[in-house]
Amino acid sequence: MEQNKFTYEKLLKFTCSVFEQIGCEAKDASSAAINLLNADIRGIDSHGIARLSSYIRIWEARRINAHAKPKIIHETQSTAVVDGDAGLGLSVAPFAMQVALSKAKAVGTGWVAVQNSNHFGIAGQYAMMALEHDMIGIAMTNASAIVAPPFSKERMLGTNPIAVAVPAGKEKPFVADFATTTASNGKLELLQRKNQGAPEGWIQDNLGEGVTDAHILKNGGALLPLGSDLTGGSHKGFMLGSIVDILSGVLSGANFGPWVPPLPAYLPLPEGMPGKGIGHFFGAMRIDAFGPGEDFKKNMDLWIQRFRSAQPVHSGQNVIIPGDPEREAEAILRKNGVVLHPEVVSELKSIAEKFSLVF
Repeated sequence: MEQNKFTYEKLLKFTCSVFEQIGCEAKDASSAAINLLNADIRGIDSHGIARLSSYIRIWEARRINAHAKPKIIHETQSTAVVDGDAGLGLSVAPFAMQVALSKAKAVGTGWVAVQNSNHFGIAGQYAMMALEHDMIGIAMTNASAIVAPPFSKERMLGTNPIAVAVPAGKEKPFVADFATTTASNGKLELLQRKNQGAPEGWIQDNLGEGVTDAHILKNGGALLPLGSDLTGGSHKGFMLGSIVDILSGVLSGANFGPWVPPLPAYLPLPEGMPGKGIGHFFGAMRIDAFGPGEDFKKNMDLWIQRFRSAQPVHSGQNVIIPGDPEREAEAILRKNGVVLHPEVVSELKSIAEKFSLVF
């Protein structure tokens, strides 16, 4: 295997060992490692093992509780609030989604808001937990403020992703997983590693002017909401990000807006934080709570097939159903291995040395 290419199994074993080294119980370390590596194996390397060093630094800053025991602190038949006990979001999120699934199984739908958590990787993996139960899954999270609303120089929101997973019959499931910004911060970090500029419409400087410098966030710049500018509909991206922030932060009792704890450990915590940690929001809906499940799957198949057969603008350029690119990436990467940027490899070797592990 070529240099900087690693098997999924090797990366999983190493990541699990690292989480155990910081104090996670074996089952929690395994769950967290799987959830983190799901990003790499689905081709979303901006949110995968490249984030491991960030988690370690947050743990060293005593902002992550490796011994966390998430618990329900408020609930009804169909809703709950979970306190993540400052744990790894990678472990807190599946616990909370399981609560949502259990409530949906009992009464048709389940809705769970989470406070006192940390960064949880990609949202799609938690929404997809619903698929095997013939349910629609929803997952979202707020994040540290690096996004400026329209007309603002100040960073007020995170990239605040939304994920929705919908089961089908013969067709593969519909899985939408997207940031509410024009691009995620992870994609900006990839450009930084490659010393490349960002496309126009991704970012602005500290005066609110559009720029292409991928390092601009370090100098007071900001990411832009989905749509880039008002002509492109940035007010709609702002509204989407705000909805995620309200459901994940305001509703749960977590921090929200500019008070969400920053991912980089070297940045100080915001003053006057109104809540606890980072917030998430999860939903699960049984498809048979709205009618015969088989009818829904049949019609979902028809929906997918009809969109795939839409007349293309150019020959060979067909409509891509959400979830297709990630499934294709996973089929290739599980077989051929994951290529990591040399800078990421160097960071992983430093982590290995720190904990007397082998990478």
